[in-house]
Amino acid sequence: MSEAGRTVGGVNRTDRLYALVEELRACAPRRRTARELAARFEVSVRTVERDIGALQQAGVPVYADVGRGGGYTLDRSRTLPPLNFTPAEAVAVAITLGRAEGSPFARSARTALHKIVTAMSAADGEAARELAGRIHFLTAPDAAAPASVPAVLEEAMAARRVVRIGYVDAAGAETERDVEPVAFTSGAGGWYLIGWCRLRGRARVFRTDRVRRAALLEEAVPDRDFDGFGDLPDWLEARALELL
Repeated sequence: MSEAGRTVGGVNRTDRLYALVEELRACAPRRRTARELAARFEVSVRTVERDIGALQQAGVPVYADVGRGGGYTLDRSRTLPPLNFTPAEAVAVAITLGRAEGSPFARSARTALHKIVTAMSAADGEAARELAGRIHFLTAPDAAAPASVPAVLEEAMAARRVVRIGYVDAAGAETERDVEPVAFTSGAGGWYLIGWCRLRGRARVFRTDRVRRAALLEEAVPDRDFDGFGDLPDWLEARALELL
């Protein structure tokens, strides 16, 4: 029997999730039913359904078709083949993503790390987890967790759409305003949203921890001839994040 068709049983859940993604990738765009996957991995149909749900929550593009001839399939165009990350490289990525708590994309950082570990071979994934267990961050017991950035602001920035926010200023006054998001920036005080404020009719900088509520509007952000950084003092420089 070929390697792809060999029954895989008696493995832990992490290895099974990895193998499940690879099974769906190998047969895509054809579908596999929950019963077929259960027989393949020697588990119950219910276990397969829970595993599929966990993968979907982690952002893995697994799609389900119900009814006769239905089953699960994977969008191969949006997945990665097994990666050649070394355990040390995976831990280095985890350290960087671990520092993302409180940032606009903290939720995406967690799903990205899950995808990386899931795409590694079982042996390298286990080695990475063992190495990660020897990395520690020192924090004061009473240290406050960084304020999380509302997920709506992340979505507004990524989709380039206007967002309506309830914002509390330094004096404690709350106003509602529509903002055209331009950029996120990080400083000593935390994370900030730079955007065109329609209430004030000019570019403004908003502390994300002062955003009490946010709602995504249907309107796309119009083109404006400003970058939001024109009022920076001479001793500050805006450096964009680079993907190498």
